[in-house]
Amino acid sequence: MPTTKAAAKHQRQTVKQTARNRGVKNRIKAALKLARKSIAAKDKTKAAADVKKAIKLLDKAAQNKVFKKNTASRHKSRLSHQFNKIK
Repeated sequence: MPTTKAAAKHQRQTVKQTARNRGVKNRIKAALKLARKSIAAKDKTKAAADVKKAIKLLDKAAQNKVFKKNTASRHKSRLSHQFNKIK
């Protein structure tokens, strides 16, 4: 139990931020999974759109500090390499 008002506020903020970040991470996981699935199906047009969407979500998450910059870059790089293999 927090002892000061500031600690109580920080606790409330943490709960909200955790819920928000969890939603962002779930959307990114779903987008990455969809992109990998379309890459595996070798559907270039659908894969291009899915990869673009996943990269956009990763950039936004890195910008809002949900993911570290290098983590987002690593995911983007691996996805791009997989996509470029089917081209």
